[in-house]
Amino acid sequence: MRWGRAYFALQAPAGAAWWIGVAVSPFIRETTLGSLDPLIVAVFDLPLFVLASALAAFAVRAAAWTATVWTLLVAVALAGYAIVTTEAGWGVLVMIAAAGGSVIGLALVVLGRIPTEWIIAGPFAFRPAAVHRPTGHLASTFGQLVLFWGFFLAAVPLLIEMFEDRLGLGIPFGPYATWAGAALLLPASALGIWSAITMALIGQGTPLPAAMASQLVVAGPYRFVRNPMAVAGITQGVAVGLMLSSWLVVGYALIGSVLWNYAVRPLEEADLAARFGEPYRRYQRAVRCWIPRIPEHRREVAAVD
Repeated sequence: MRWGRAYFALQAPAGAAWWIGVAVSPFIRETTLGSLDPLIVAVFDLPLFVLASALAAFAVRAAAWTATVWTLLVAVALAGYAIVTTEAGWGVLVMIAAAGGSVIGLALVVLGRIPTEWIIAGPFAFRPAAVHRPTGHLASTFGQLVLFWGFFLAAVPLLIEMFEDRLGLGIPFGPYATWAGAALLLPASALGIWSAITMALIGQGTPLPAAMASQLVVAGPYRFVRNPMAVAGITQGVAVGLMLSSWLVVGYALIGSVLWNYAVRPLEEADLAARFGEPYRRYQRAVRCWIPRIPEHRREVAAVD
């Protein structure tokens, strides 16, 4: 709860400072509100956002709910307005960030924690894959790659880039950004495919939580980092952002890495420790999550094998 209250304690004066900026600076007013009448917006926003955030800082749960719901509504409404008018693009980004922070702050105030376990509820719950021939796991894995790469590395980045262009949020990239992105994308994709094949053939499973490997995998790229598919996916996202010259797509990939590291990874590692016990814990001690430690870990990983 303490961290949630601290967040709202920061959000309240930040909102007040923004309104002061709107009052004294035409630039801030135009880039964040466009042609909207600031007086009309302020009538609702000051009590429902600034005051509610201040009260939430004192652990008033109703105020935390009010600030969060209002922030989400404003973010959605302002995004719609911005897409139609091409105005207030920076205001949309600010409100999206505030909405995300408010949701996290609300969870901390109400629950005392962030309920990351909801991520793996229902169809996304961790389950070992059904027993199939290796070719069956391989076919499922490549089908998943096509689906997920098509969505997360093509459809979503293109939508973000269109949004960025529509709202005039682009920041110039260097002339070699596209080539740098392509040079980064190729090895990252190769790493992802290598990891997927290893998972399917040795682990007898797929990258999906609902069809996880039924065998502990410490071979192939898993000898060097514990999560090579995550490393590959994040690098691919950054590469696509460079190829599109979109800082928002690069940010999308980096934010995804933070969410995966702090929300999904602890749950996945707890599940692996529960299923594979001490062999996984030895592997966890021997191999880092993100940064390879090649010379020092070979003997320890061989012991896990």
